[in-house]
Amino acid sequence: MRKLTNILVTGGAGFIGVNFIRFLFGQGTVAPEFKGRIVNLDAITYAGNIASLKEIDEKFGGTRYFFEKGDIGNRALVEAIFRKYDIDTAVHFAAESHVDRSILGPEAFIKTNVLGTFTLLDVARSAWKKSDGSFGSDVLFHHVSTDEVYGSLGETGYFTETTAYDPRSPYSASKAASDHLAMAYHHTYGLPVTLSNCSNNYGPYQFPEKLIPLMISNMLEGKPLPVYGDGKNVRDWLYVEDHNSAVWAIMEKGRAGETYNIGGENEWENIRLLNELIDVVAAKSNSDAPAAQAVAMRSTITYVKDRPGHDRRYAIDCSKIKAELGWKQAVSFRQGLERTVDWYLSNKEWVNGIRSGDCRRWIEENYGKR
Repeated sequence: MRKLTNILVTGGAGFIGVNFIRFLFGQGTVAPEFKGRIVNLDAITYAGNIASLKEIDEKFGGTRYFFEKGDIGNRALVEAIFRKYDIDTAVHFAAESHVDRSILGPEAFIKTNVLGTFTLLDVARSAWKKSDGSFGSDVLFHHVSTDEVYGSLGETGYFTETTAYDPRSPYSASKAASDHLAMAYHHTYGLPVTLSNCSNNYGPYQFPEKLIPLMISNMLEGKPLPVYGDGKNVRDWLYVEDHNSAVWAIMEKGRAGETYNIGGENEWENIRLLNELIDVVAAKSNSDAPAAQAVAMRSTITYVKDRPGHDRRYAIDCSKIKAELGWKQAVSFRQGLERTVDWYLSNKEWVNGIRSGDCRRWIEENYGKR
């Protein structure tokens, strides 16, 4: 088992990164035995909200938790962070990740996901390389990726770690390129690299442009519930805490040079998921007539023109990580949906803040205009 002491988390103000940092500091259902330091590097783009880690900063800031605002493509900054904090582990979440945005403006995805990943890998190689060109067993670069790099499945079958890449959007193409770079640095230079490809994450702190938080928000505000195409695109849904426990298992015990698929084994057609979510929200919204409210919500479902290149089905075979590392999901889909809805109902200020810019004001007050 690796000794992970000074961990650089890129994209730690984003949805999965926030939950990962909270997980390491014992805020989840499962508390790992991590006693080291976390350095959170995030550029704070539109979807980043460092205020999501306010209590972590208040409790551990300056001792075990440090925030650095900046771009992962800024080599001088990344080199300075590696030196300043004696980084021995990097877990790379930072990415432009919304498919629709990649279709409208792909350049940002290439800059962040490809060139940014290259910068991180190259700095890690320089910082960790010994005089004889080798690397010790006490350093690791873990690259977090997506199942979208595999393309689209038919009605049957599953993505495995050996499935050929077939990206269909600028987003998935940029992630595929970054995956290949990460593994090339392992095979060419010997850099200790692990890689994970996950299915669709959901849970607290997710930016409300993504499907589940967007639908929750629209339901609460009485807005239409837009569904792409016929609503029968299938996704495998993974609760974010289960994802992060898998990432941690890979970081501690995963074999360098290996890829591990992380899935929820939980396939849902988009329209079925929406109907399930409507039932949960209606039951938890303090309505005197939740069944009638659910009917009213369903009446607002609106089918819209399908997204260009919309993959039909994703499904993950995660038997490798289960067999090798002993990981398994701990949260059922219904449990995860209920926890997610509870969180959004209890944290309307967070949603309003990220929309209104309150989170940016908090950043400036606490970290200055850097």
